[in-house]
Order: sequence, then structure tokens, then C-alpha cells
Amino acid sequence: MTESEGPPDSARPSVPSIRDEVSLDQLRAVADAYLNDVGDGEPLDPLTRALVELAVRASVTTMDIVGAERYMQEALDLGATADQVHEVLMLVSGLGVHTLFATAEHLHALNSERHNEQANSALDADQRLLWERYVGSDPYRQRLEDELPGFLAALIRISPEGFAAFCEYCGLPWKTKNVRAVTKELIALAVDATPTHRFLPGMKLHLRNAIELGAGRIAILEVLLIASHAPPHRGVR
Repeated sequence: MTESEGPPDSARPSVPSIRDEVSLDQLRAVADAYLNDVGDGEPLDPLTRALVELAVRASVTTMDIVGAERYMQEALDLGATADQVHEVLMLVSGLGVHTLFATAEHLHALNSERHNEQANSALDADQRLLWERYVGSDPYRQRLEDELPGFLAALIRISPEGFAAFCEYCGLPWKTKNVRAVTKELIALAVDATPTHRFLPGMKLHLRNAIELGAGRIAILEVLLIASHAPPHRGVR
């Protein structure tokens, strides 16, 4: 996508098919396919491991606050700054946008049908400006489009304000840059692969990004093992 154009026709919403249930074994099989040609690389260093452990416990689909406190303390003891730990928590808090990932196209298609409108109508001037500002030729947004085709196009048509807020909030941990990008990709991979989430599009997105940023097979498999052992949702008092 270039900065001057809106969503491509292939990205414009239609009613998506209902996805089959995703198991942990299926997540691992997908990961193994991506890792076929990836070198072993280095294992996780202690601080990265602590941050991944923290992430899967702080995730909204786990909410193990006692465990999160334990790994916050461990990360700080290993030399992490409060800014680094907070950046990890900000990153993980963005998991809630998966509600939009899974529903925006459905809502846009249903609303368009109800009002006899074209779902793939051209963006108006304000929407085009937002698209150019937040998507344009950004390779990260393009990769999101690859894994969730039509999501961004549906969201900007449903709610330009929501679209802008989504881009700002989810982009913040990538702007502050307190934690290495590859570590953040491994953390995002982990939270998407926990037993109580199993969000395959996000897992694939962050897996591909982590590999491109230099993560090796050993580290990625360690991350998936940590994710698979995340505790069930405990509730919060």
C-alpha cells in the first residue's frame, strides 16, 4: 500500500468464515512449520525469560497477579528498569484489541447489509488522511493486513476515532523503545499462545517478526513452552 491509496480491494470487508477451534498442538505445528529453516540461535537470557513469564501472567486472559508480582520482582532484580517493565505491561495490555480483530469485519459487513450500503465504498477525505497517517506504506501495518486481511479497512469505516485510538495505543510500546524489538515480539508471541487465548493470527504475526529480528529456534520454543504453562485465569479481587 502506498501513502496515497486506501485499503486495497482484497482488504475490504466481506463476511469472514467462522474459524475452527485452535488447540495448543495446532499452534505448535504452525510454529514448527515456520521454524523449519531457522537456526538454533541462543536460548533466552534470564531477563528476557523473566519478562516473558511476567507477560503471560499479567495477560488479561490469565490475570495471575501473584505470579506477575513475582516476575516483576525477578526482572527488577536482574537489572530491568521500571520503564522496561512498564513497557512490557503496556504491550501486553494491548491484547484486548483482539476483540476488534475478531469482530470488526463482521460488524461492518452486517451493518452495510442492513443499510443496503456497499461495504467496499471509498474512504472519505478524513478517513483517507487517517489511513495515510497510520498505515501508508508502514511494513508493520502491512504485515498485520497479511494476517488479518480487511480488519483495518473495516475498523476505519466503523469508527475513525476507534481506528486512530487503536493505532496510537498499540503503537506506544514500539515508540518508547525501552525493550528490544525482538524481545517484545517474543513476549507478544507468548501471550497469543497461552492456553486461555490461542490467538493464531497474532501468534503468526509475532512469530514471523521475531524470526526476522534474529530470534532462533531454541528461544522461540522456550517462549512457547512458557506460554503453554501459563496458569488458568484466577480472577481478581
